[in-house]
Amino acid sequence: MLEMLRRRGLVERRLVMVSSEDLTPRMRRLTLSVAGAEPFEPRAGQDLVMLLPDGAGGLGRRHYTIRSYRPEQRQIDIDFVIHSRNTPGARWALEAKAGDEVIAFGPRGRNVIQPGADWRLFVGDETCVPAIFGMLEELPDGAAAHAIIEVADAEERLQPGRPGASIEWVLRGGAAAEPSSARLIEKLAAHPLPPGRGHVYVLGETSTIRRQRHDLLARGLDKDQIFGEGYWRPGRVGGHDHLAEH
Repeated sequence: MLEMLRRRGLVERRLVMVSSEDLTPRMRRLTLSVAGAEPFEPRAGQDLVMLLPDGAGGLGRRHYTIRSYRPEQRQIDIDFVIHSRNTPGARWALEAKAGDEVIAFGPRGRNVIQPGADWRLFVGDETCVPAIFGMLEELPDGAAAHAIIEVADAEERLQPGRPGASIEWVLRGGAAAEPSSARLIEKLAAHPLPPGRGHVYVLGETSTIRRQRHDLLARGLDKDQIFGEGYWRPGRVGGHDHLAEH
């Protein structure tokens, strides 16, 4: 696994645990320092490939979005969604202590703000909150942007560091996230698209994104106006699905 990641040209990093805090009942933030002096310049929406203990003596590959970066301290925040204690990411997020180290590769990812849009729309579930909030915060003041985000319940709602951000929360009544989310698909289908040339970022569960891309294309958007990335799908362990060309 290490050699595969190195062959892809990703920079190997050593991350050192600094602190943690619970943002919501199901989201935990870890602050980590990026060791070494190699350049580290992530863009909002990009992630790191982290190698985490898999509970069986090996390492599991997981992608986690860099929520924020403070270059003066070379510190990053990564927000983990805690679905259960039985996954490598959740276990590590709950058990890591100050001084613990982990190997990561990156930053990586094409899921970043693209220029040339009159407006932007972001759609996803709780796994996408760090990326959506990061990209919202990167936009200049006055930029037209709206987000539609599905979460378990009202306790999972957060606010980005962008005053007046337009966010529409879709609540599941405490239920777990499921593939082909009818709530998100229907909410996006009913959302009016503003005039002008827009960019839509659809993130989260892969089958949901495929349906959303199909619907957006049917509404007249071009492929290069839709940016899709599957963060998860049933049966997949690690990795992302890039859906820009499908």
